[in-house]
Amino acid sequence: MADIVITEFMDEDAITSLKSKWRVIYDSQLHETPETLQRELVSARGLIIRNQTRVTAAMLDMAPNLTTIGRLGVGLDNIDLDACKQRGITVIPAIGANAKAVSEYVLSVALILLRKAYCSTNDVLSGLWPRSQLIGGEINGKTLGLIGFGSIARQVSRDATVLGMKTIAFDPFVDDSDEAWEYTEKDSFNNILRRSDILSLHVPLSKGTRHLIAEEALMLMKPSAILINTSRGGIVDETALVAALKSGRLFGAALDVFETEPLTAQSGKKFEGLESLILTPHIAGVTDEANVRISRLIADKVLAALA
Repeated sequence: MADIVITEFMDEDAITSLKSKWRVIYDSQLHETPETLQRELVSARGLIIRNQTRVTAAMLDMAPNLTTIGRLGVGLDNIDLDACKQRGITVIPAIGANAKAVSEYVLSVALILLRKAYCSTNDVLSGLWPRSQLIGGEINGKTLGLIGFGSIARQVSRDATVLGMKTIAFDPFVDDSDEAWEYTEKDSFNNILRRSDILSLHVPLSKGTRHLIAEEALMLMKPSAILINTSRGGIVDETALVAALKSGRLFGAALDVFETEPLTAQSGKKFEGLESLILTPHIAGVTDEANVRISRLIADKVLAALA
């Protein structure tokens, strides 16, 4: 019988901290076996998850003692928040703990795509010397557009400024008086699309943001622009993005999230052959350091809530 159930990977020191106060069941693959997870939740007061565990109303009905859900990350679209509210369950995200990791990912893939040299190793080793084809651009002086201006986007903006970039952002939920606008220019959604050399998405997935970046939005972007999505896959219309990349309407893109995860041989087929596209398996916010920060933050907050 467990007091706290952890369904996905978490830092061991943070788990030890939880075990010092409560009975803990930890299985990083538990999200893959819903029936087993349901049995473990019967007695649980706390649940700690990442993005692969779906928390539904039906699951919560089978967890009568649950009072707290810790989310090892910031996205909450895999949790039925209305059902949690109705049952008085507190949901705790790790706001800010992975901001630096995501920021470094955004800037890293932007640099890689701008330089165009990330796939030259085999050519060089085989004796080819494709210098003229691999002359890319610099990030210094480029304009970075941010859709959504929460804690992660603000970290990206600060780091980008150090590299000599101009940063602009759109977020209708951030007040004009917010001090963050002191170092980032506020502009409209369409103007951000038109002006950005690099566009980075930082919004939650909702009915209003699903396919926010589709054919119409992509047509407003510069042909030389790069699109980076580290938020949620459904925000980008993948079919429209592939068409834009294939036609040369968009220079490049990096996707860390997808409309369905993980990709399969079938769902990933549409991305094949696109040299200006980087795909990664939802790891932008996951580094060794970020995992420690996130795990400790959630462990401390869950312990406080259960106390």
